[in-house]
Amino acid sequence: MALVGGKKGKPRLDAFGMAAFSADTMRFSLREPNVLNPEAFIAKVRETYLLLLGKTKRVSVSLPDAVGRVLILDLETRFRSRDEGADIIRWKLKKNFPFDIQEAHLDFQVLQEKDTGEISTLVALISQQVVHQYEDLLAEAGLQPNCIEFTTFNLYRLFSERFDLSADYAFLACHGGVISILVFSDGIITFYRAKELGSTFDVNRLFREISSSLLVYQEKESARPLKDVYYVVTREQRDAFHAVVSEATGLEPVWLDVTRLVSSSAGASAEGNALYSLTGALGAAMRNL
Repeated sequence: MALVGGKKGKPRLDAFGMAAFSADTMRFSLREPNVLNPEAFIAKVRETYLLLLGKTKRVSVSLPDAVGRVLILDLETRFRSRDEGADIIRWKLKKNFPFDIQEAHLDFQVLQEKDTGEISTLVALISQQVVHQYEDLLAEAGLQPNCIEFTTFNLYRLFSERFDLSADYAFLACHGGVISILVFSDGIITFYRAKELGSTFDVNRLFREISSSLLVYQEKESARPLKDVYYVVTREQRDAFHAVVSEATGLEPVWLDVTRLVSSSAGASAEGNALYSLTGALGAAMRNL
């Protein structure tokens, strides 16, 4: 948990708390509720929240990408309202998901209208059973979840102002055993992938995942050459990851150092890996700035 103040371009860490759930507390799933031991979950959330000594109960939440689905979808049919757009997306995707898409929570954003007349959309889906359990248990812990998003986008949000002068670029993050790859063309997201890798930092596997993802992107008709590459990783993994990204992209990537972006209040000093481990929470908290 991170309590954040300051401004979007200059976030300030005012307080933080970290705790680990026991192995039998949670199991990530697309279809089933993720929390196996609600009492332990609520107790740990309350305990960690008290460390913040904060006055606000309002929280933004970062959930693992693995508990939902994100995709970029082209629609041939135009729509007149948001509800109509959601219905078209559900109809198009109804056979492609392991849960009933009619009962899923769906959110989408229109990215652009192509020359062909197609409308490109960024779509996020999560089972209502999954998201409602998180909402209910956080409420039982005394918190008020007002924004819930996947970790990859919270990581991106934390550094988003760094990309204002870039047009065709990639953002890569190796965080919590997941490699995330976002590609932007003319400032618009055109590729997304988040892949679980586990706890082992395997440079060969990282190279394969990054190379195959970029190959999929490059095979798209509208693909534009990358000009910039940015990445997020711990200081200890920086050199190895830098070499992998450089080889996979043929570019000189830029490391995004969270310690240079986020300042700390007196008594809330988190440095190095401690601050890095908070990046998902920091990005989520910035939704409320």
